Amino acid sequence: MTRDIIEINDFLVLIEQSNEEEAIVDKCGFDEPVVGFSFYGSGNVALSINHLKGTRNFQNTKGFAMSFSANEKVEFVHAISNEKPLQCICIVSSLKNLSKLPDQEGEIFSEYLRELINPEKDYVEGPNFYMTHDMQSAVDKIFNIRYSGKTRMMFLKSQVTELLSHFFALISDPEPQAVNKQEREKLYQAREILFSNMDKPPSLDELSRLIGLNSFKLKKNFKELFGVPVFKYLQNERLNKAHDLLRDGNVSIQEAAWLVGYECQLFLQCLYHEIRFPPK
Repeated sequence: MTRDIIEINDFLVLIEQSNEEEAIVDKCGFDEPVVGFSFYGSGNVALSINHLKGTRNFQNTKGFAMSFSANEKVEFVHAISNEKPLQCICIVSSLKNLSKLPDQEGEIFSEYLRELINPEKDYVEGPNFYMTHDMQSAVDKIFNIRYSGKTRMMFLKSQVTELLSHFFALISDPEPQAVNKQEREKLYQAREILFSNMDKPPSLDELSRLIGLNSFKLKKNFKELFGVPVFKYLQNERLNKAHDLLRDGNVSIQEAAWLVGYECQLFLQCLYHEIRFPPK
């Protein structure tokens, strides 16, 4: 389990990542009343939120974004295993600090999260949804950051601000989402299937059958949600994984090609050259 806790303006940002071989239960809470936002990246860890009135359970958290208010009586529980790893970015502010936000930011909270900044219960659930492509991209950048020191802090600040901006833009948009919630869940399932079977991916028809969505909607809505067509997404993920394998130096170019599903190593030659000899 890796856990970074950083302060950005009036927000406390908790960045957690874990991929345990054996199942573990991770519990956390807050010392004072807070308003928070959680964004879940790769992985599909189960989440239980325990409070005096009962328990709120989320079983499919990959790509999920949620807002809430919680006090010291509320407990957040993640069930983590190698099959359900954890990637979570939690951004919180104490209720007393919200009054210190700049006028425009404070007005946004008051307008769209009034029930959270004036909670009547220990735990209050605000808007939640599966993330847009832009939000998911910001989350991925945070978990794949290569910077350090002051540059890392500058980058994290920009991505956290971007995440919150996308969140508020989405809840303030009166227009319905082009892809409904049920189909979004199926598309996230399709993405997980592609990621888990990168070396031998299913065909478009096979993928369509696996998620229970016709191929026309799969192609159209996948691009709508993730910004690229199905197999362009797969190609990008293959290159990202190959990049990581070669950067770590544990495999040869040919081995990296095999691991991501390519028989030929030629497509990786330029990538390998970029890693070994980056531009000055």
